[in-house]
Amino acid sequence: MLTGKRVVLAVTGGVAAYKSAYLARRLLEAGAEVEVAMSDAARNFIGAQTFAAITGKTPVIDLFGQDLVSPHTELARWADVVVVAPATASTLGKVAHGISDDLISALLLATTKPVLFAPAMHTEMWEHPATRENIEKLRSFGYHFVGPEEGGLAGGDVGIGRVAEPESIVEELKRLMGAPEEPLEILVTAGGTREPLDPVRYLGNRSTGKMGHAIADEAARRGHSVVLVTTSGLQTHPAVEVVRVETAMEMKEAVDGVSPDVAVMTAAVADFRPADPSEEKLPREDGLDSVELVPNPDILASVVAREDRPYVVGFAAETGSVDRAIEKALKKGVDLMVYNDVTKPGSGFGTDTNEVTLIDASGEVEAWPQMPKTEVAARLLDRIVADVASRR
Repeated sequence: MLTGKRVVLAVTGGVAAYKSAYLARRLLEAGAEVEVAMSDAARNFIGAQTFAAITGKTPVIDLFGQDLVSPHTELARWADVVVVAPATASTLGKVAHGISDDLISALLLATTKPVLFAPAMHTEMWEHPATRENIEKLRSFGYHFVGPEEGGLAGGDVGIGRVAEPESIVEELKRLMGAPEEPLEILVTAGGTREPLDPVRYLGNRSTGKMGHAIADEAARRGHSVVLVTTSGLQTHPAVEVVRVETAMEMKEAVDGVSPDVAVMTAAVADFRPADPSEEKLPREDGLDSVELVPNPDILASVVAREDRPYVVGFAAETGSVDRAIEKALKKGVDLMVYNDVTKPGSGFGTDTNEVTLIDASGEVEAWPQMPKTEVAARLLDRIVADVASRR
């Protein structure tokens, strides 16, 4: 899918820049034409001559002083796609805020072609609120991301922030540049429901909705029609139709009103709710001997049981062995169950990463390594789209 595609490889200033030489080679092997653009900082980590030897072309290293009259605009128009690897926190911040004070940031603001960022930075920088906000803003602009991964970082540190491997970047580029997916009607549920005990207190769980929102956003970026029924206040892609709910009964009503091709049920729905919630705040001094609970509807089961049943993906946030999730997948009759152990570091509620295992309708499992939830969303949608296409 990269044969004949014109790829601008933008290299910014991080120690992971050495991997960009391997990436350039892999892009050429995939049939792409490659032009390399380097920031000043990148040349502290790898020489321009390395890329010249690999690609057979002299890299563009500055906005001024080279043969090109307007390097950033000429590269922007030449490219079919731009991949930024590594993409530093500085570069992400500049583009998110429209700053174009060097070759790479000017190139990225000048191009109208798809852009794929492969971030690389220390964990603390990746998790900083400013970086997270910049990434969300860039996603809302339509930019694409691959990685980062968990692993060894500069200085002997270990954590999230390692640049995606060249092979992973090439595969993501192939997906990005491939034939457009057939648009699907996709329903996503997200977040943890809140079941009121009184006007102040509720029974709930720790789910933040990050995984479901990542799936909804990724689906919208691919051109699918998405309805997101969520309890979370997280920002969403502008193309996503958002239905805000709070309780399981509200979520059930909203889900019943959608007839999708695919239902991705990530929400952590409370199994029970108080039978008789108080209309006034319960005074502490009165005490509370017991709370009568009644079962909530099984929203996942109701979608599976539909006459016009969609392709159904369930989520199982469990503790311990995958066996319970396999049993649940077979009992529920879903097409795919996504299991994660919430006690594992980086795989619980509220994290930006997840480590999941896919369970198909026959009980076969496929374990994935820990990766950002955005990448889990992208890979999961690849699987869903392929399964739906094969059935059609």
